[in-house]
Amino acid sequence: MNANMNINWYPGHMKKTREAIQKNLSLVDVVFELLDARIPYSSQNPVIDSIVKDKPRIIILNKSDLANDKSNSLWQNHYRDSDVPSILFNSLSGKGVENILKLASEVLKDKRKSYEDRGVINRPIRAMILGIPNVGKSTLINTLSGRKGTRTGNKPGITKVNQWIKIKGSLELLDTPGILWPKFEEEVVGLNLAFTGAIKDEILDTETLALKLIEVLMNIAPESLMKRYNIELQNATPLEIMESIANRRGCILKRGEFDYTKTSNIVLDEFRKGVIANITLELPKSRVSK
Repeated sequence: MNANMNINWYPGHMKKTREAIQKNLSLVDVVFELLDARIPYSSQNPVIDSIVKDKPRIIILNKSDLANDKSNSLWQNHYRDSDVPSILFNSLSGKGVENILKLASEVLKDKRKSYEDRGVINRPIRAMILGIPNVGKSTLINTLSGRKGTRTGNKPGITKVNQWIKIKGSLELLDTPGILWPKFEEEVVGLNLAFTGAIKDEILDTETLALKLIEVLMNIAPESLMKRYNIELQNATPLEIMESIANRRGCILKRGEFDYTKTSNIVLDEFRKGVIANITLELPKSRVSK
């Protein structure tokens, strides 16, 4: 297994996506930016910041059901202190989605009043949904629309073209493909995106990724790791922890060797689904969760 990971991913369609966002931004009143509640720093694309600029924006902390409740509250307080509207969204149950239109109306109340003063009544709110791949844009649209109007999947980047979706009431949504940035300035950002599945596993060394995730969990959620796999962590290395998990789960090859690939896939899958525990990897103004 390799000791280091070099994560960079910027396919040609990402460049086209950025150009499309810039072109269509003038068509919308507000931007809904979806972040992964487990990694709000890492899932917030700085390229989007430079494109959106002063356009009204609402942060939607998606997959909040997979994150730590106390950490969710800290993040909402952080955005409130920064005068940025934010909402928690549960991608499984749809909890929180009913507040999105209400918040959008509040954010745009002055603009809507100016339209009404000019005789434009009941003009729909036009919103653009932005976010990195696999953060849940299609799930949000399907929940808002009450129908399966967009193609969804577990693999990142399944939305390929811009599409308008009319929502019952006074909202129209412009979906866009997910956009990653050309270079990760910090290794931890790339790793967090990989841990949560925003980067395709096909281009990564999953065994090294799982080892690094185990190392992180040993620091921030040791009790959850021990409880889930019924193992001891004291004085153990990440590799020894992985081997303990392999032993517990019967991931043994015919020759009696550990099946590191199978074990790695188990750890990554169970983290991503929140089976190990509801874990937030980042806190406001910090790269380490407690």
